Order: sequence, then structure tokens, then C-alpha cells
Amino acid sequence: MKKNIAIIMGGYSSEYKISLKSGNVVFETLDKDKYNAYRIHIFKDKWVFVNDLDEEFPIDKNNFSVLINETKIEFDCVFNAIHGSPGEDGYMQAYFELLGMPQTSCSMYQAALTFNKRDLLATLKPYGIKTAESYYLNFGDTVDEDAIITKVGLPCFVKANKAGSSFGISKVYKKEDLQMAIENSFKEDNEIIIEQFLDGVEVSVGVISYNSETLVLPITEIVSENDFFDYEAKYLGQSQEITPARISEDYANKVRTEAKKIYETLKMKGFSRSEFIFKNDEPYLLEVNTVPGLTKESILPQQATEAGISLKDLFGNAVEEALKK
Repeated sequence: MKKNIAIIMGGYSSEYKISLKSGNVVFETLDKDKYNAYRIHIFKDKWVFVNDLDEEFPIDKNNFSVLINETKIEFDCVFNAIHGSPGEDGYMQAYFELLGMPQTSCSMYQAALTFNKRDLLATLKPYGIKTAESYYLNFGDTVDEDAIITKVGLPCFVKANKAGSSFGISKVYKKEDLQMAIENSFKEDNEIIIEQFLDGVEVSVGVISYNSETLVLPITEIVSENDFFDYEAKYLGQSQEITPARISEDYANKVRTEAKKIYETLKMKGFSRSEFIFKNDEPYLLEVNTVPGLTKESILPQQATEAGISLKDLFGNAVEEALKK
């Protein structure tokens, strides 16, 4: 019997278009001899199954089933391809955990923690994970520009705390530009994080559960054509993503060790992609993504290909790992 796999895509955030691309790649790639794949669009105003004719059938949220032409379809597993909320921040994970339905991403707590940059970095610091100097602001707080600059220096990065894919992020060189950058970040989230600029090689490290083992994938070096790895650099081709990274074996060993340590310390499952910058020969953690891009051009699939893992095997393994849980 072929398993019914719901591929959830879309979401409630600025990243929904990228998520639809990721979800469609999974849909096209998943082994049709082993699985019946269903595209499920998750939006604030509708949860629907979308067939090959782009006809929509509403999802029954009581048990995450769908009625298609009088036939009720129930799912054996959910493949999570939603970047941002509600797929990467714990909401969908909690929902499926309550239903007892296997899903491919990490559990609720890990998703919520990693999506909150401030909480993630604070949690990992006692484990020896190095992070940039930072300053936190909540919406409505008094902005003391001198205190911020004293703490993190210039240039600095102003980021939305709970937003992915480089939305709501600015690089600030001058004190007079700080306020505008803060306002920009508050458009994405009511919490922001202002971080010291780290000037060094930036790398991205994929870590996945593969054949029931923690596997660190080949490292990718990020060389942005823009001032930093922003949305355009990430998704519109304005960067070089070089896999394997052009770094020394010493650097590679250090960052592999840190990425694996983070994955296992947090008791992660499924896919993860951690971003680091080297400073004084040591990797400093920027963030962890738990639903990374899954298009053929995305970083994690590039790394899997370099490791000799086809997309069909990468996605099929994610489903099989979820079904074992």
C-alpha cells in the first residue's frame, strides 16, 4: 500500500512564495511508486488540497483529512515545506502532534525555540556556542541609540527576531540610520535583535537525520554580491553559494563539530541549516533554520547533491524518518 503524503506549503509570512516553490519541488520529486503525494496550501484564509487542475478542496481541520469527489483521504505523514509561520515556528508541529500525525520537521518546542533568534542564542550560550554581541528591543521600548552603539558597535545588523529569509534586516553604518532600521524590523516582528557586525567568511551547514543517524552535509560558503546575505542575495541570484566551501580543514572541522553539537543538544529531527561567520578563527552562530529552502537551487539540496544524495532520496528519507517516530 502506497502511503498518502500531505506536502504542506504556503504559510502566513512574507516567505510564502518561496515555500510554494519548495513544496512543488518536493511534490514533483517524491517517489510516486512509493507515495501518493498531495499538495496542501496553508494560508490564513484557507487550508486546501490543490489538484493538478488547480481545483481546491478544503481540509477538515478536525483531523487534517480532505474530501475529494466524495472520497475521504487521510494522510499517513505530512511533509513540511512551510518557511516561516506557521510551519517553522512550532504551530503546525503542535497541531500535528496533537493529532498524532507524523511530520518531517523537528518537534514543536525545537521549532519555536530556533525561530526565536534571541531565545535560541541564549539557550546555546551555556553549551559554549559562540555568538555575536547583541542588544534586544521590544516594540514600545525606549530606543537609546548611544547604549546600542556602545554595546554592539558600528556597523551593526538590525533584525526582526522571529522572521526568516532576511526580511526585516538592515546593515547600519551610521547612528542617524539606526532609527529607520529599527522601524523596518518592527514591520516584521514586535521583537528585534541588534547584533555586532562580524567580518569574516560566512558558511551554511546542513545537518539532517539520515538513515537514523545525524549527518552533517558538505559546507557551503556564502559570498553575497550585496552588502550582506539579504533576500535578493538568497533568492534572486545575487550571491555565490560555493559547495564545498573554500575553507581550511581546520575551519571545516570546527564548524561541522559546532553544527552537529547544536543539532544534538537541541534534540533536533528532520532538516536543519545553521549559519555561521568565522571571527578570530572560530565559528560564531547567526541562526538555525528548521525548514530550509528545498528548490534545486537551495543550499541544503545543493549540499545533499554534493554528498551524493539525490533529491528523491533526501525527501524520501525525510518521510521514512518521520514514519519511524
